[in-house]
Amino acid sequence: MPAKKVCIVGSGNWGSSIAKIIGHNVKGSNRFNPMVNMWVYEEMIEGRKLTEIINTEHENVKYLPGHKLPKNVVAVPDITEAVKGANVLVFVVPHQFIGKLCDQMKPHVTEGTIGISLIKGVDEGPDGLKLISDIIREKLEVEVSVLMGANIANEVADEKFCETTIGAKNEANGQIFKELLQTPNFRITVVQESDTVELCGALKNIVAVGAGFCDGLGFGDNTKAASCGVADLITTCYGGRNRRVAEAFVRTAKSIEELEAEMLNGQKLQGPQTSAEVYKILKKKNMIDKFPLFVAVYQICFEGKEVKEFITCLQNHPEHM
Repeated sequence: MPAKKVCIVGSGNWGSSIAKIIGHNVKGSNRFNPMVNMWVYEEMIEGRKLTEIINTEHENVKYLPGHKLPKNVVAVPDITEAVKGANVLVFVVPHQFIGKLCDQMKPHVTEGTIGISLIKGVDEGPDGLKLISDIIREKLEVEVSVLMGANIANEVADEKFCETTIGAKNEANGQIFKELLQTPNFRITVVQESDTVELCGALKNIVAVGAGFCDGLGFGDNTKAASCGVADLITTCYGGRNRRVAEAFVRTAKSIEELEAEMLNGQKLQGPQTSAEVYKILKKKNMIDKFPLFVAVYQICFEGKEVKEFITCLQNHPEHM
């Protein structure tokens, strides 16, 4: 079997952390080509191109400062160049960019290519919820797995121990991705419930925004725990960027957009955006009253609802008691 060439589509905080793992793992495996392309949205950093900085200094100084990327990870600013010859695609961009990127990639994707999505979000399809992996499947006509877990990018880059889950409907592909991505400190379980894994990864970011509101309002951990449940949720509700920005939203009275610009250095928040997609779907399906947390987060982020009404929204619902 010829060695598989890997392309990482995306290079933010999480993309760069994953690039660190992939670059290291392909060198130690004869299954993969040792050179990895990483698509980088080109931007200027103090008069220099970000791709040039990554390719000379092997560090993404904007999104993952302080971490060296393996020298065999090559930053490529043109998406069509980046995917040429690749037959393993790793998607790790904010979910709002995926459709346009896939359209640009399509003519250059060869048959037999497989993909994995690390993207936490959902889209609004004509009949309701649309998974990001489905957008990739339909546009590129490739088999797509997903990876979701309690993974804060900097902790993964710091090689702190964490666990994650790959959802793969195709078992053989799940094993390929496990070999590509697992390390002694980044432990992977492969399951066939791909859609469930992806949905949990997306919806938890809305809950994290709610947790940040609780922090901003000065409520205790018990209040926060009332809206959490499982590992990924707990991690994101204590450490993630969605929680941090939501807390600042309450304390500063600035808009989500302003805080994103100030606090995240150009990264995008997935929680508010996902709450908007989910809200549209709930409205269409007449299910608004069944999901008070998701609805309240949306109304606070986008409709000017008072943040202090957040807890009231939840208290009126028996399933939250």
